[in-house]
Amino acid sequence: MKIGFDNEKYLKIQSEHIKERISQFGDKLYLEFGGKLFDDFHASRVLPGFAPDSKLRMLMQLSDMAEIVIVISAADIEKNKVRGDLGITYDVDVLRLIGEFESCGLFVGSIVITHYTGQSGARIFKEKLEKKNIRVYLHYIIEDYPSNIPLIVSEEGFGRNDYIETSRPLVVVTAPGPGSGKMATCLSQLYHENLRGIQAGYAKFETFPIWNLPLKHPVNLAYEAATADLNDVNMIDPFHLEAYGETAVNYNRDIEIFPVLSAIFEGIYGECIYKSPTDMGVNMAGNCIIDDEACCDASRMEIIRRYYQAVNRAVREETPENEVYKIKLLMKQAKISTDDRKVTVAAKKRAEELGTATAAIELQDGTIITSKTSDLLGASAALLLNALKYLAGVAHDIRLIKPEAIIPIQDLKVRFLGGKNPRLHTDEVLIALSLSSCTDRNAKLALEQLPKLKGCQVHTSVMLSEVDTKIFKRLGVDLTSEPIQTVKKWY
Repeated sequence: MKIGFDNEKYLKIQSEHIKERISQFGDKLYLEFGGKLFDDFHASRVLPGFAPDSKLRMLMQLSDMAEIVIVISAADIEKNKVRGDLGITYDVDVLRLIGEFESCGLFVGSIVITHYTGQSGARIFKEKLEKKNIRVYLHYIIEDYPSNIPLIVSEEGFGRNDYIETSRPLVVVTAPGPGSGKMATCLSQLYHENLRGIQAGYAKFETFPIWNLPLKHPVNLAYEAATADLNDVNMIDPFHLEAYGETAVNYNRDIEIFPVLSAIFEGIYGECIYKSPTDMGVNMAGNCIIDDEACCDASRMEIIRRYYQAVNRAVREETPENEVYKIKLLMKQAKISTDDRKVTVAAKKRAEELGTATAAIELQDGTIITSKTSDLLGASAALLLNALKYLAGVAHDIRLIKPEAIIPIQDLKVRFLGGKNPRLHTDEVLIALSLSSCTDRNAKLALEQLPKLKGCQVHTSVMLSEVDTKIFKRLGVDLTSEPIQTVKKWY
C-alpha cells in the first residue's frame, strides 16, 4: 500500500490546534468529535497512512481535563441501525465505546438520547443504562429545526432538553455514527450554560469533508459516498467565501445549522466569534497529505466499495434504491466504474469462464489470486487457502488440509447439524488449517501469514453468508461482492 498521509505530523499539528481553540474560551469548551474515535477505518482507507486510532491518541493527551458525552439517536435505536464496519447495532456500540473509553483512562460522563419521542426501544435502552449507574439525558425533536431560530433558542426549543451535568472544562461529544445529533447536543448545552451564567464555547472536530481540498476531490467524494444514506452533500461554504473571499468545503448540515450557532453566540457574547461553519472546525488533515495521487487512488476504490455495499443492501431490501443512485452519480463525478477495481474484474472474469461462484484477492504486492467453489470448499474458503499458500511460498498444488480431514466436518454439518451446504466456510477452513498446522509444516507456515491479509482487497462473484463476511472483517480485508444471492431468502 502506497502511503499518502503523514500520521505523525497530523498528531502533532492537530493536537496543537485543538489546544489553541480551548484557550480561546473561558469556563468550558464543547468539542464535537465527528467520525470514529477508536477505529476510523474510513479515514485510514482514503488517507493511506492515517492510523485508525489517531483521534483517540490525541484525546488521551487531554484526559485529565476532558470528559466524554456519547450521543445516540432514538430513531437509530428503534430501527436497529448497524455500524457497517463492525456489524453491531448503535446501541450495542454505545456500550462498547463506554468500555473502550474507560479502558484508556478516559472519563465517560453521560449518554444523551436525541430525537426522543417516547420510542419504546429508546426507553428500554435508557433503563438498561441506568441500571448500570450510567447517567442518561433526553433531547427532543424541535419542530422546523434548524430553520426556526426563535423557537430553537427558547424554552420550548433547547429549553425542553435535559441539561447535561458536566464536571470538566473540555466536553468531548461523540457518537456511534453520523446523524446522531452531536451538534444539536452541543448547541443545546450552550443555551443551558448561558442560562446558568457559564461562559461556554463550541468547536468541531470533523475529518471529512476536508475543507482545504477541492469540492470534487476524490477524498471528499468518498465522504459523500460513505454518508449517502444520510443524504449529506458537500458544498462550498458560502459564509466562508463571503467573509474571507476564500473557497472552503463543508457539508449541508453544518451550513444549515450555522445561523443557529451564530444566533446562540450572539446571545452569549453579543457577537458570533465564528464567521463561517469552516471557522468552527479544527481539522488539519488536509495539511498532512504527502502524496495526493495515492489518496486519490485509495478514495476511488472506497467509492466503488461503498457502491457495492449499497447495492447489496438494496438487494436485501435494507436500504432504498436512491442510495445506490446517489453513489452511481458520485462514481460518474470521479470518472470511475467497478471495472477500475482489479479484483472485481478478476472475480467476474473467472466466474464467467467457469460458470460457478468465484473470488479474487489483491495482495499488498499487487498480485491477484483467484479461487472457485468446489465440492469441498466455498470460494471464499478456497481463496484464503490459495492466498496463504502464495504468501508462505507453498506450491499451489500442495494440499494444506487433507480431503479426509474435511469430509468428517461436512458430515457433521449436514448429517448431525441439519445444514444444507456441505462446503466449508471461511471460519471452518481456518479451524481445519490450524489443526493441520500441528503436524504439517506447510500448514503452520501458511497460518502464520494471516496478518498479511490486512488491508487487502477481495471481491466475490456472489453475496456471502454472514459468517464469511464477518471473518473477512476480522482479518481486516476490504470486501465487496456482486449483488447476486445464491439462495433467495423469503424471511
